[in-house]
Parts: sequence; structure tokens; C-alpha cells
Amino acid sequence: MAGVTDQPFRRLCHELGAGLTVSEMLSSNPLVWDTKKSRDRMDYTDEQGIRAVQIAGSEPELMAAAAQFQVELGAQIVDINMGCPAKKVNKKLAGSALLQYPDLVSEIISAVVAAVDVPVTLKIRTGWEPEHRNGVEIARLAEQLGIQSLAVHGRTRACMYKGHAEYDTIKAIKAAVTIPVIANGDITSPQKAKQVLEYTGADAIMIGRGAQGNPWLFREVAHYLATGEQLPPPTLDEVRQMVLRHVRELHHYYGEFGGVRIARKHVGWYLNQHLPTSDFRRVFVSIESADEQIQALTEFFATVN
Repeated sequence: MAGVTDQPFRRLCHELGAGLTVSEMLSSNPLVWDTKKSRDRMDYTDEQGIRAVQIAGSEPELMAAAAQFQVELGAQIVDINMGCPAKKVNKKLAGSALLQYPDLVSEIISAVVAAVDVPVTLKIRTGWEPEHRNGVEIARLAEQLGIQSLAVHGRTRACMYKGHAEYDTIKAIKAAVTIPVIANGDITSPQKAKQVLEYTGADAIMIGRGAQGNPWLFREVAHYLATGEQLPPPTLDEVRQMVLRHVRELHHYYGEFGGVRIARKHVGWYLNQHLPTSDFRRVFVSIESADEQIQALTEFFATVN
């Protein structure tokens, strides 16, 4: 979720019921920490809820140093990413590529756990390819080395985001360890959240892409799990208010140049979710100024019923 779960989006999700939000993935390479992108990702000013920060890399010493640096900046949980399937991450032997090398996984976890006094958590996939699902092995190793909770996406690295998530491996992982297990993958409705929890026995669920354009999903899931009742979807006016607020916060957080460009994808997701037949996204992606984006959105929502 790098490029998506920035502070403005985390704030919205937290307000709408997310129990814990996690920062965008941060590289353990100190040479990039002073770039604008990294500085934005390491900004925890006015962060709501627990400050959980995810780090990625393949060198135990650098991962330990990155964890210490993030704790100094205010991180209250350090999450190790061994789940990202992106090629640019995997070619550096980071993310889910690490699942091929349990010895290196062990070295990284041991180094990070020893380096900080805050809880260290781990995000993995079920394995690196369908023929090599070693999620149970990695989970047991993580528990032995001091990982405090484990999030599992129900696909292998080779699967990327294709097909459907499978939950049998998550169920097996939950049965194999005593630390909390968080199920992740294709959870896009309250009903699916309940189904996954009941089938896997997981202690919690993690929602990623399902919240793009639909941060209301968190409150809908929480309400459904607590009461068995389904909340109505957000009204068009709620969508309008949220889109305008989100875009304004992106402009404020990134400045006009960056905010305008990042707003384009978020607005596209909102429209895909709530106004899928609209052609407005084609107009919106060509707008170059913050004021014009707000004006265009205001005029657009005034015309839809």
C-alpha cells in the first residue's frame, strides 16, 4: 500500500473505525531517508491512534538501524514487511522475496527485535509460489524469535494480486502459533470479513486495497461484527464531503504539485466505488491546479443525484 496509506488517508480510516493503521513501507536504506518521499512517509505529526511503522529491506544491520531510527521518531510498533510482491522490491531481496530464505528471515527478525524496545510485528504472504507455501514454517520461526503478531496475505509472491486469496494457509498458521494472527486478502465487505474470521480462526483482519475509495468499509465491518446488522452505504452527500476533505488534505500535506497528482488516483477510486458510470475521472486527471480540482469536484457533485 505504498503510495496509498499516507497520513491523510490513515487519518480518515482511523476516524471511520480502523483499529490500527500502519505507515507506508519505508526502506531500510539510510541513503534515501532524506528524500522528500521518505520524509513525508516518516512524518507522524498529529498521527491518530497507535503509531505503527512498516520497514522493508534485506540486510539485518540496516533493518535494525531503521527500526531504531523510526522508534526515535515516535514509532510505537515496528512492522517488518515480508509480504510485498512488487518487482522493484523483490529484486532487492526485500518484501516477499525473503520467504525463500528462512535463514535470512531469522537474521532480520532477530536483529530488529533486539534493536528496539517496542513490539515488532511481521507481514508475510503464504509463500513465494503455490508449490512452495512455507507460511507455517515462517510463522513458527517468527514466534520463536519474538514477533508479537503476524499478518498474512492469502496469496504467494508469484500470485501477486491475481485470482482469489486462499485462507487455508492462514487457518493452518493460526493453528500452528499462539501469537495473534491477522488475516488479509480480498476482504471487501462486512460479510467477507466475518467469513474469513470464522474460517481461519484469526484474531483480526487487515484491509488494504478494499479501502481504496471506500474508507467507510471499516465502520461497516466493525458494526456488522458487533451487531450482525449491515449499515447502509454512505450517502452521496457523505461521499461528496469525504472526497472534498480528502483532496484538500492531500493538497495541504504534499503541497500543490504533489497533492494534485496524488489526489487523481484517490478520486478515481472514490468514483469507481460510488459513481462507477461517471466519466468525470477523465476530466479530473487533466486538471493541474489545486483550486481547479476543488472547483471541478464541487461542480461535479452539484450535478449528480
